[in-house]
Amino acid sequence: MSANESNSSNGGPGAVQIQQSRRLPDFLQSVNLKYVKLGYHYLITHLWKLCLVPLMAAIIVEASRMNPDDIHQLWLHLQYNLVTVITCSAILVFGSTIYIMTRPRPVYLVDYACYRAPDHLQVKYNQFMEHSKLTGDFDESSLDFQRKILERSGLGEETYVPEAMHHIPPRPSMAAARKEAEDVMFGALDMLFKNTDLKSKDIGILVVNCSLFNPTPSLSAMIINKYKLRGNIRSFNLGGMGCSAGVIAVDLAKDLLQVHRNTYAVVVSTENITQNWYFGNKKSMLIPNCLFRVGGAAVLLSNKPVDSHRSKYKLVHVVRTHKGADDKAFNCVYQEQDDQGKTGVKLSKDLMAIAGNALKTNITTLGPLVLPISEQLLFFATLVSKKLLNAKVKPYIPDFKLAFDHFCIHAGGRAVIDELEKNLQLLPIHVEASRMTLHRFGNTSSSSIWYELAYTEAKGRMRKGNRVWQIAFGSGFKCNSAVWEALRNVNSSVNSPWEDCIHRYPVQTVQ
Repeated sequence: MSANESNSSNGGPGAVQIQQSRRLPDFLQSVNLKYVKLGYHYLITHLWKLCLVPLMAAIIVEASRMNPDDIHQLWLHLQYNLVTVITCSAILVFGSTIYIMTRPRPVYLVDYACYRAPDHLQVKYNQFMEHSKLTGDFDESSLDFQRKILERSGLGEETYVPEAMHHIPPRPSMAAARKEAEDVMFGALDMLFKNTDLKSKDIGILVVNCSLFNPTPSLSAMIINKYKLRGNIRSFNLGGMGCSAGVIAVDLAKDLLQVHRNTYAVVVSTENITQNWYFGNKKSMLIPNCLFRVGGAAVLLSNKPVDSHRSKYKLVHVVRTHKGADDKAFNCVYQEQDDQGKTGVKLSKDLMAIAGNALKTNITTLGPLVLPISEQLLFFATLVSKKLLNAKVKPYIPDFKLAFDHFCIHAGGRAVIDELEKNLQLLPIHVEASRMTLHRFGNTSSSSIWYELAYTEAKGRMRKGNRVWQIAFGSGFKCNSAVWEALRNVNSSVNSPWEDCIHRYPVQTVQ
């Protein structure tokens, strides 16, 4: 995702030239009013609840001023107006019942766990290139292209590839892909169950997302079989939804937790590489080989009030954007076969521009929900002046640093992180978790935002009341945001993926 390629006109068809990566459009410089309207619609939907606060405060203040004589007079008045009392009581009971039945239940993130592969699955640059050469599937141009992508990718020397890719020749198979899925999912779940003392019978909802590997029985069925989950569990398996599917899975679990009372939901986000390595020479399909690595995460969500005391975070907002109606957006990340019949995932040269447009839509909708009123007024006034009055004013870029304390930007590639840092006017520390996750673990697809959250915790930066913005994007084309609020000072979990290496970070990465 971080580079485009072309044949050099001077060096012949065999020469390779890596062009300057396409930048994200300056997506805060032009805003579609309908997405601003959508954001304010979400805000106003819950605004009536805020209006009750001053009313209740006024009632409490007035009641505190009453002396015993006033209370006695009120009691006598009520005795002589029994019909009024009964009517008001009925209205109060009815209103309270409606509120209790319709209010959204808080969704708590009790804990989560990220899988860390064994050290023997680590792959260094030289090892990656040597194995690629020994397969005999890649010509010199493709090998040179992969080398240049690796050098500029921002990945380090300790990322992981599945065991099947360590063999010469590689041994991709259904059995090997199943083993990779089992190792990642069960490894993360074992840690989660150990850290939370969760019993299998307590899980009422299971959501699994994996884009490229969808066997029968499903991945969710594999988990149910392994841990002997109960027979009436609500189980879902999301496939083909790309790197943003982790937030989609959380959103689905959140909606289910609004319906099913007093239960737990487990979300498992992963990707499978074994059967999805590309062994051809089409350069737009070679980039995933260089970026995607083994990883996965398991997340425990709850709607039980009792869990508010032991949970790490509370889910505040989820905003989802889908650009699939546009053909270019739909086709920009596309699994297909090349001319030789070899399957891979093609990345379009328009990917960065399409990602930028999706991001613009998403943050424009999210802004009214999270930005302070001062930022909203400045942003809205500038927008009205520009759109309605045709005033030649410089667009105001909202300061999202006032809304969020921590940023977990999907570690899809160095270029995307660079451009988001620039366009959102973030500081290096705000994108540190994303850069270091890309360096240490590579692009682990939908689970990367959890490795980034674990990095922030391992650094001891998460404080009670802090807000976290997880933003992910992927095929479709989709951009999704989740906003969390820390319920306490959050320290690193036992068996964190950063446990024995956090002292080495941050490190200098390729710029």
